[in-house]
Amino acid sequence: MPYDPNFPTANTLADAVQVRAQFNGLKDLIDAIPGITAAVVDSVTTVGPGQPASVTVSVIGTVLHLSLSLPEGQPGLQGLQGIPGSPGQPFANVIIDGVNTLHSGEPASVWVSFDGVNVHLVFNIPRGPQGEQGIQGPPGEVTSVMMGGAISTAIAGTSNNTNSVPTMDTPFTNDPVTLADMELMRANYNALVLALRR
Repeated sequence: MPYDPNFPTANTLADAVQVRAQFNGLKDLIDAIPGITAAVVDSVTTVGPGQPASVTVSVIGTVLHLSLSLPEGQPGLQGLQGIPGSPGQPFANVIIDGVNTLHSGEPASVWVSFDGVNVHLVFNIPRGPQGEQGIQGPPGEVTSVMMGGAISTAIAGTSNNTNSVPTMDTPFTNDPVTLADMELMRANYNALVLALRR
């Protein structure tokens, strides 16, 4: 028999069967309520010293949700001066591990690390903005006339073409060399010198 909230009516005599059925109906309703399967702390808020602590509880599905407000403690007394620590190990070098170029407008930065001996630095530096277009400068100082004159002067200081000078292909047959052979060498020497002149 399901639970009947209107039973018993006023002045009704108690009947054990009916009362038992009402209790069983209530138990069935209680058993149908789902149990809590998990609890979640949604937030913890610190409030000022002396304010009361509080907890807000809600149930979503089968999860219990808690929001806590906890007061902070009163400021403590000033602690005693601690024992001075031992001197730290001095570093030997500063090493620049890299310099990176960033886009224009990005902030510059420096990354610092210490390996126990050396301080390591990495610089990130943005490039400057694009400059304006420059003005066209005047033409160079060397004109075509000056260039032609320089080339002519350079050619005048070099040797002429020797293609017109014949070679001495006929071997000497006389031993010792005759006056005619010597004259042939003189003539070819003169021809070579004259051909090289400008």
